[in-house]
Amino acid sequence: MGAAGDFIALQALRRPDKLAAVDLASGARWTYAELDDLTARLAAGLAVRGLNLGDRLAVLAKNRAELIALQHACARLGAAYVPLNWRLSPAELAALVEDCDPALLLGDDQLDSAGLSGEALEAFLVEARGLAPHAHSKTDPERISLILYTSGTSGMPKGAMLSEANLTETAINFSILGEVTDRSVFLCDAPMFHIIGLVTNVRPTLMRGGTCLVSDAFVPDRTLDRMADPELGVTHYFCVPQMAAALREQSNFDPAHLQGLTGVFTGGAPHPAPNINAWLDDGICIVDGFGMSETGTVFGMPVDRELIRKRAGSAGQGTPRLQSRIVDANGQDCPIGEAGELWLRGPGVFKGYWRRPEANEGAFSDGWFKTGDIAISDAEGYHWLVDRKKDMFISGGENVYPAEIEAALCGHPDVAECAIVGVADERWGEVGHAFIVTRSGHDATAEAFMGWLDGRLARYKLPRHVSFIDALPRNGAGKVLKRELRDYPLPEMARQR
Repeated sequence: MGAAGDFIALQALRRPDKLAAVDLASGARWTYAELDDLTARLAAGLAVRGLNLGDRLAVLAKNRAELIALQHACARLGAAYVPLNWRLSPAELAALVEDCDPALLLGDDQLDSAGLSGEALEAFLVEARGLAPHAHSKTDPERISLILYTSGTSGMPKGAMLSEANLTETAINFSILGEVTDRSVFLCDAPMFHIIGLVTNVRPTLMRGGTCLVSDAFVPDRTLDRMADPELGVTHYFCVPQMAAALREQSNFDPAHLQGLTGVFTGGAPHPAPNINAWLDDGICIVDGFGMSETGTVFGMPVDRELIRKRAGSAGQGTPRLQSRIVDANGQDCPIGEAGELWLRGPGVFKGYWRRPEANEGAFSDGWFKTGDIAISDAEGYHWLVDRKKDMFISGGENVYPAEIEAALCGHPDVAECAIVGVADERWGEVGHAFIVTRSGHDATAEAFMGWLDGRLARYKLPRHVSFIDALPRNGAGKVLKRELRDYPLPEMARQR
């Protein structure tokens, strides 16, 4: 058993027989002692292949519990783990591999699908299990151990470099905000190339000595069955709001079987207040929060239904470990309740973007990370994410935040999901173009939907164009690709303002 250089090793010393991880697809299970041993053997397998201090290991694979050990194995060697988004096209994946320049590329059948040359992950795991465990000293907390490529909603993804100290901050912050204990059981079917899947589901669990159940994919009815299974004992489940909505649409959705949950935790996209209140009415905490690849967990709502209801749609409060500011265009602090760009500073903030000096220069100001998100806060430290700075548009001299319009439009009973982008307009400079996905069996006109918004929003915020589409284009993290929507042809729109 190795020295307590990470939380797997620490828990192996403190509670060696406690269940640490389960791979739900294969049924494989590991106690903390077994997970520590596996991590040490995977580190040995990487060392045999010449992985050295500062090298990168790239992995293209669907979720499996061994990926938790593999990332920690990299940290023990002083190498960086680089999970690749298997939802990307072969050309996009090839560009990421070229960018991160890995010493080793491992993968499952996704390698063949992407046309990439690498080593089979399964064969590597089998071989590594037969090696003597790699002895390790305490991990340098400031060394880069993970490179997460950002979602790339507006262009080429950038690799956010995260140290073990950064990752520990997510463990601490979410443990506080999400009420994680040694009895917590996380069900993870978020993709493990994303901060939620690989970090937020995993690091708080390991730090507190809980259990992580790893699923190979999100299948709504199967996920519900697992959340309701008393033998699994799931307490924490992470998803984006679209996944939460999909759960409620399943025939096996029964709130009575979900009362053992500490909460369903959501983020990554705006969450309409009516949808939040529906969960609360069923006696289930639906806990919104905010985090980023570059920062891990930042804000979270209290795990309290009445407090959530009072501020439905808020991303919550932060902990004292991470400082936040909301600033205007001149970098000056905004008054309480006024929208501005969210800046963050603290030990959870990443070390910069891999091989992107110009991006790094633009991302920081006097030690503050400029998130690019527009936010407001109240006097008690609750935050609302208004929109991405780059998504805001100016119509007739007024700032328009698409997320505000989207939240209002999602209140219409016939709207399954929607997105708003700003487009050029001769008269107003820019106006909104609404993309609407209607619920099955519902047909409504553009005029009907705009009539719904009229009176709920100022008229300058009302979209001028409306398009109905079957589904919104999304990236692997579930975020809407608004750059693709901006390329859609403009329809005729009857409403004037």
